[in-house]
Amino acid sequence: MNERRRSFLAGERLDDVLLYLSDAVVSNAEELAEYGDTVDDGVVLVLSGEKGRTVFEQAVGVPAMTFASGAMETEGTIEHDCTHGECPVADPSDPHELRFVLAFGEAQNDDVGGIYAEGDVIHAYGACTCGESYSDRWLATE
Repeated sequence: MNERRRSFLAGERLDDVLLYLSDAVVSNAEELAEYGDTVDDGVVLVLSGEKGRTVFEQAVGVPAMTFASGAMETEGTIEHDCTHGECPVADPSDPHELRFVLAFGEAQNDDVGGIYAEGDVIHAYGACTCGESYSDRWLATE
């Protein structure tokens, strides 16, 4: 895991976004690797907020915040490395895989309470191969 990704997941890059793009979404993951981390089945990029949202829209064809708004309606589980997840509608006999993830960090906010009062929070929005979109959130950790 490269330093940009590690520091993002630790809540140290709150102005950036993390994108996981599976091989099913991008055909040139090797070319993108110079800008991020190559993983078994895709690439993870950590980019400035605006650039990340633009790259996300170019890669998946949907504006980032439109996707996030829809995905937040369904809770699921996204691994804290942002490359795998458990689709909430998965059938054990039918494999479900993440196609892509959009994640961003939110600074600790005592006024909001709950998890937000405990520390910086990572919000992750994923899309499954079955078409389901879902979200997860957790405290940023080192």
